[in-house]
Amino acid sequence: MTRRPGLSARLKFTLSYAGFLFLAGALLLAVAWIFVVRWLPRGDPRFDLLRGFAPAAVAALVFLLVFGLLGGWILAGRMLAPLTRIAHAARMAADGSLSHRVRLEGPADEFRELADVFDTMLEQLESHIVEQQRFAANASHELRTPLAISKTLLDVARTDPDRDPGEVIDRLHAVNTRAIDLTEALLLLSRANRRSFTRERVDLSLLAEEATETLWPLAEKHGVTLETSGDAAPTLGSRALLLQLTTNLVQNAIVHNLPGRGTAWVHTGTRPDAVVLTVENTGEHLSPELAATLTEPFRRGTQRVHSERSDHAGVGLGLAIVKTITEAHAGTLTLTPRPTGGIRITVELPTPGTATPAATRRPYESHRR
Repeated sequence: MTRRPGLSARLKFTLSYAGFLFLAGALLLAVAWIFVVRWLPRGDPRFDLLRGFAPAAVAALVFLLVFGLLGGWILAGRMLAPLTRIAHAARMAADGSLSHRVRLEGPADEFRELADVFDTMLEQLESHIVEQQRFAANASHELRTPLAISKTLLDVARTDPDRDPGEVIDRLHAVNTRAIDLTEALLLLSRANRRSFTRERVDLSLLAEEATETLWPLAEKHGVTLETSGDAAPTLGSRALLLQLTTNLVQNAIVHNLPGRGTAWVHTGTRPDAVVLTVENTGEHLSPELAATLTEPFRRGTQRVHSERSDHAGVGLGLAIVKTITEAHAGTLTLTPRPTGGIRITVELPTPGTATPAATRRPYESHRR
C-alpha cells in the first residue's frame, strides 16, 4: 500500500517534547515577569529590569528549545527502539524469513507484551509453513505416483495391442480410484485445517454406531470382530467431520489387525470436562516411538504407503485427518500401544456448554459383529 510521505513518529515526539518544554518555559518566564513588575515601583527601575530581563529570557527560551529538541530526539529514540526492532523483524518476516525473533529484554510493559505476542505469532507461522511445505511435498510425491502408473499402463496398452484390455482397465480403475481417494482426503484435511465448518450438537455414540454399521462388511472381509459399547457422548462440532474421524479410526482398527482372528473395540463415554471416543484393536506389537509417528501424513503401520495399492488400507492420511479434525475441535488425540499387540487410540473432545438432560441420554448396548 502506497502512502504519502509524512513525519516520522520520532520527529513527532521530538517536536511535542520540545514544544511542551518551550511553552512551559515561556509561561514560567511570563509569570516571573508579571510578579516582579507588579511589585516594582513605577519609574526607571522597570525600564532597567526590562532591558536586563528580556535578553536573558530570550536566551533561556532558545536554550529550552534547543534542549527540548535534542533531549526529545534522544528520549523518543529510546522509547521507540522496541518498535524499531519489531518493525525490523516484521520486514524480515515479509521477506520470507520467519526464524528471526524480537526477544525484547526488560521488564513487562506494553512494548514487551507486543514483542512477545509477535514472537509467538512468528513461531506459529513458521511451524505451520514448515508443516505445509512438508505435507505439500509428500502429497505431490504421492499424487505423482498413480499418474505415472496410469501413463505407463496406457503406454503398454498402446504398444501391445494383444494385451488383455480388461486387465489394463481394472488396473487403471484401481489406480485412479486411489488417486481420487487421496485428493478427497487432502481436501478434507484442508477443510479441517481451516476450521471452516458450522458447529452443532453431535453425539459420538451415534456416530460410532453409524461407522461400525458402515464398516461391518469390511470387518467380515478381514475376519475381524467388532465390539461397540458406551454411553451417549454429546459434544459440539461438525457432524460430517466427526463422522469421518470415527470412520477413519474404525477402518484403521479393522485393516491393521490380525486377519481372520482380530478384534476391534469401539467405546464412548464422558468425563466431567470431556467426551471420550476410544478405538483399540489387536495387531502387531508397536513401539511408542512408532506409534507417535502414525499421525504423520502418508504413514501406515511400519512403513510408508504405496500409492499403487487399491486395498482398503487407505491413502496414508487416515490418522493425519483424525489428528487435524481433533485439533480443529479443540480436542486431544492419544495413541498408546497395547502390551499384547495393536494400539489404543483415544479422542477427547470438550463437552457442550449445557449438559444433556438425563431423560434424553441414549446409551447404546454393547454388541459383537
